[in-house]
Amino acid sequence: MSSVGLVLGGGGITGASYHFGALLALEMATGWHPNEADVIVGTSCGAFAAAMTRGGGLTIDTFLGDAQTRDQVAERLRGLIFRRTRPKGVVRWLRRGVLPSLSRPDLKLVLGSPALYETSGVAEWVAHTAPVLAETWPDKPTVIVAYDLVTRSRTPFGTEAAPDVSLQDAVAASVAVPFVFEPVEIDDRFYVDGGIASGTHADLVLANPEPLDLLIVVAPLSSDEPRQGARFYEGMFDRVSRSALDAELAVIHAEWPETDVIVLRPDPRVQAALTPNPLSVRAAIPAFLRTLRSLETQLSQHDTWLKLERHLGHHRARR
Repeated sequence: MSSVGLVLGGGGITGASYHFGALLALEMATGWHPNEADVIVGTSCGAFAAAMTRGGGLTIDTFLGDAQTRDQVAERLRGLIFRRTRPKGVVRWLRRGVLPSLSRPDLKLVLGSPALYETSGVAEWVAHTAPVLAETWPDKPTVIVAYDLVTRSRTPFGTEAAPDVSLQDAVAASVAVPFVFEPVEIDDRFYVDGGIASGTHADLVLANPEPLDLLIVVAPLSSDEPRQGARFYEGMFDRVSRSALDAELAVIHAEWPETDVIVLRPDPRVQAALTPNPLSVRAAIPAFLRTLRSLETQLSQHDTWLKLERHLGHHRARR
């Protein structure tokens, strides 16, 4: 039986829609449930998808709840994700973001910045959907990546290199997009979105004791094709995320040359739903539906389907 790794990258609310659509399409096509993955690495919205996968929440109901219309879905998501807070932490922002970035200004300038929203709603969403795991950690290897404001480096929760933390708190920290969400305090340290360091952190799978037979990477922000009518920051995010993922995959190929890799990325149809705001609650359903349609094409590509058949084909036969 093949060993499988699953890497779920960042990408905002529409990125989470892409994860749900891609993983459900993968299960429908192969009979393999993503929770059977030997190891899962989740970053930002991919951290939420990882928690839902391990906790049994990889369903349409997780997004829809009792909502019947697109407006109701948007209102539900808005209430869960965007919990207002009183902006605070100016001193923290100056110490952790502004001052260290004065010599070389970059996106890390916003680290620790005050924000209008907190991620407590996301933590509660995890607790409600995966109550058995929310205050503990999955038995199967699961890594949730956040960014430490003190060390200015990634923190892979779920590994020996990171402090013990509950799954819901790790996810809340991993999705804390700077300038939008307040940093999350855990054991007197502050953490923000793991996507600050990389959108995927695929190289973390190399901590697995043995080489994996198949690695599936779901990368909402690593599209190969330029977005039509994209704003400047969208192209920039795509290029940075794609470069980071390419570098991580090169390391993996060097260490595990026999490992088959499948990367699932948004095609132009999906990109049109992701543009221009990845935090748009109204775009969640269109992004999900277009992902389901596009994955039918992606998974049926000759090379991709051969890899799926080689490693996951017995799941479909079993079911």
